[in-house]
Amino acid sequence: MEQKVKNKTQIAYDYILSRIENGTYGPGYRIVIDQIAKELNLSSIPVREAIRQLEAEGLIQYKPYSGAVVSNINEKEYLQTISVLAVLEGYATVLSSNIIKEETIEKLEELNEKMKQSLQDFELEQFSELNYQFHTLIYENCGNNFLEEQIKQIWQRMKRIRTYGFTLVPKRSKESIKEHEEIIRLLREKAPPNQIEEFVRQHKLNTAEAFRNRQKFS
Repeated sequence: MEQKVKNKTQIAYDYILSRIENGTYGPGYRIVIDQIAKELNLSSIPVREAIRQLEAEGLIQYKPYSGAVVSNINEKEYLQTISVLAVLEGYATVLSSNIIKEETIEKLEELNEKMKQSLQDFELEQFSELNYQFHTLIYENCGNNFLEEQIKQIWQRMKRIRTYGFTLVPKRSKESIKEHEEIIRLLREKAPPNQIEEFVRQHKLNTAEAFRNRQKFS
């Protein structure tokens, strides 16, 4: 019985999260528990549990007289978080560079090509997901499980804003693809560790800077 409840909670969690990420439930959107339960043919219990999880992750908050609503995007927190991610991914990429295989590098090239296509097709949500897959493929090869888990948690924390950021700064998307090409080159050529770490760290900080200065691109 407990396992079934967990499965139902996961269904509700995935359902709500996907709508937050794709913008269907935008900042300030009121989450109606009974309505979601009806749409999913569930009781209100797993929906409430899913909302508690999303609240713990900062994606939903409770407001007086409104109940559960989608949180506003905390831009300061985003910029602070991506700065930490820049340091961790730089280090993880260095660790990966020692053991990464050619077939993995070829997969990185494929993902980057798909990113180019999704950008041409204006599929920004797909672009964002491919970008996540690109970096995940690198740090999953770092050989440090704790570091990998920390990076994964930060990406999850940032997940809602990734598409939002690329939408506001389309120019950054093109620059990101070019920087990915350089990361691939550095990995393939076994560049010095400090060079790899510095470039990957700056790659992430460039995204933060573009987001910070996005009004200049509008």
